[in-house]
Amino acid sequence: MKILLLTHSFNSLTQRLYVEIQRLGHELSVEFDIHDSVTEEAVALFKPDLLIAPFLKRAIPESVWSKLPCLIVHPGPVGDRGPSSLDWAILRGEKQWGITLLQAVAEMDAGPVWATRTFSMRNAPKSSLYRNEVCEGAVDCVLEALEKFNDPTFTPTPIDGVGTWNDAMKQSVRAINWQEDDSQTVLRKINCGDGTPGVLDCINGEVVYLHNARLENEKTGHPGDIIATQNGAICRATKDGAIWVGHLRKKGKDTFKLPATHILDLKDGEGERDIFIHIEDQIAYLHFPFHNGAMNTDQCQRLLHQYQQACQKDVTTIVLMGGPDFFSNGIHLNAIEESERPAEESWANINAMNDLCEAIIQTTDKVTVAALSGNAGAGGVFFALSCDRVYSRTGVILNPHYKNMGNLFGSEYWTYLLPKRVGTGNEAKVMQHRLPIGAPEAKALGLLDDYFGKTVEDFQRQLKEIVPALPHTQIITDKKIQRDLDESEKPLHTYREEELKHMKLNFFGFDPSYHVARYKFVLREAKSHTPLYLAKHRQRVNNS
Repeated sequence: MKILLLTHSFNSLTQRLYVEIQRLGHELSVEFDIHDSVTEEAVALFKPDLLIAPFLKRAIPESVWSKLPCLIVHPGPVGDRGPSSLDWAILRGEKQWGITLLQAVAEMDAGPVWATRTFSMRNAPKSSLYRNEVCEGAVDCVLEALEKFNDPTFTPTPIDGVGTWNDAMKQSVRAINWQEDDSQTVLRKINCGDGTPGVLDCINGEVVYLHNARLENEKTGHPGDIIATQNGAICRATKDGAIWVGHLRKKGKDTFKLPATHILDLKDGEGERDIFIHIEDQIAYLHFPFHNGAMNTDQCQRLLHQYQQACQKDVTTIVLMGGPDFFSNGIHLNAIEESERPAEESWANINAMNDLCEAIIQTTDKVTVAALSGNAGAGGVFFALSCDRVYSRTGVILNPHYKNMGNLFGSEYWTYLLPKRVGTGNEAKVMQHRLPIGAPEAKALGLLDDYFGKTVEDFQRQLKEIVPALPHTQIITDKKIQRDLDESEKPLHTYREEELKHMKLNFFGFDPSYHVARYKFVLREAKSHTPLYLAKHRQRVNNS
């Protein structure tokens, strides 16, 4: 079957669906929803049997849905309608929510239903619920619909009446009253706007959007006051406690999220907020839930320090846990873009990443494990490959290449680590491949040792059964022998030097591709066309 994915962007859900549908053997192509005429042209070129829309910000034109079955993923239960479905659910404190796969008709979100799923709501940001519960439910719905598509007895179910319409949530609804709102209310308001559009607020005379919040269980103060700072976050008092706000975005054009203390020009207090270790049965679990998986120079250095501290403890194994939504996405492009000297900050950041990877590779007296509860991209993938074993949750997506960031060469010792995983001569299968890789495909390539667990909780529970059962003594013995052999053939520092020669040209050379790509990525510049590696229907035109 020929299936066209029509989407506003190639976001996490679209990538997951791409991988899942491709695995079934269907012919698949992608078109960004730029203009009605572009969508019409894509349909005319590809001639799909079915159009699936995972993520749209406007309606599909009648000229398309009237002639072709178009299925839309709506992040709400049957009968829910409107563009801010998940936002309203979080703000209202819904306990159960759903995903509906419905067919496009003239009225938005009012078409007949092909499939639906429900899930329990966590007290979590909208972006986290979307990447996990919504994504898993949407995948289940789409796979169910694909089975039904060729069933002549199947008829989609009409929605009774017209459902319940909820308008786009306005900032007046999200607005926080720091004198009257309790901590849970403040948290829900920030969560329902995270990561887009954020909650508009004014702090110390600076008009900003709030992002990345969590409760503070001990500190108190006068409501609205900043009572503490730590690792880029500010802690603001509420009437019954306090809330940490990790990131802010200034109001205005061409702005992007940055650590709150940076935006407000405040100094950070002592201690660690976003890195922590817990030890069970001589296994150290090192957590680092960095926002969106990005790792700036300071975060890399602090994580290296914590890793070195773990190495000094009486443990047999160190498990790198990352965060529940992301393991790592490599260097921090927002921090680099904000720097007065982006090339120099890029250099500092990649060297800090390399220092961290080197420390893991050189650890020969402990077993090291990378545990990917969430997605990983670019240098974050090779950071994981620094470990002896790499496991992931079943639904995790990897994007190990660097090419979409201005053809970066990449570092993090990938020229040493990748051939050991996929076999010498097979590196191009990973590094020249711009499409997302699902967990089963990553295991087949050699990037993963195994994958398991549909939810983060399932993954982490099974992980704690698998890691203690590893042959620790044998792994350490084999690692020492292999590391000595590898070092005698080609010293580890040589791989780093060779990679950084290329990276130096990317950062400081005459070709500005990396800097242009980074700017567009950070500012979320709207796409003017769909890249040919996604729009396979346009490859034929381009090559003709």
